[in-house]
Amino acid sequence: MAEPETTAHPDLTDAPAWRPGDDRPDVASMLRVDQAGEYGATRIYAGQLAVLGDRGQCARTIARMAAQEERHLRHFDELLPARGVRPTLLQPIWSHAGHALGAITALISPNAAMACTAAVETEIDRHYSEQLRTLGAEDPALAETIREFQADELEHRDTALASGAEDALGYPILSAFIRAGCRAAIALSKRI
Repeated sequence: MAEPETTAHPDLTDAPAWRPGDDRPDVASMLRVDQAGEYGATRIYAGQLAVLGDRGQCARTIARMAAQEERHLRHFDELLPARGVRPTLLQPIWSHAGHALGAITALISPNAAMACTAAVETEIDRHYSEQLRTLGAEDPALAETIREFQADELEHRDTALASGAEDALGYPILSAFIRAGCRAAIALSKRI
């Protein structure tokens, strides 16, 4: 009896982790929303510093966090054209809304400014975690950037909490309102 003919199979270790028809990460929308988020954060901090000035511990803390957000924004500003991704069309709205949110929370109190940071960074942490799950091993360079920036955002949240965020008047309501706004901005920036 003759041996069955065997066919050599190509090495499948280089095959993509997805198959045709599988959902794949929408990296373009990820980059668009991440750039919009970093831009929005810079505008929030600009609004807070416009009210608080450059005096006091709160202002110095915000200025340090703002510098990190500027670095994040520069990175995404470079990534968008390099990857052929357009920014969100809502950027002019985020500019005014972010600055207003920062100024209003700083006018309420330094603790309210920190409550704003804690709320925003809580949502950004959740958002970045979701992106990392979605990416899997699909884009290691982007995943590494997200992990690095997520660590900075968690540091900002923890700093804000340690600086009295939860002592802000109406903290639970203020936090819930800001977090809901962040979720809406994320959803809109992905698509528009």
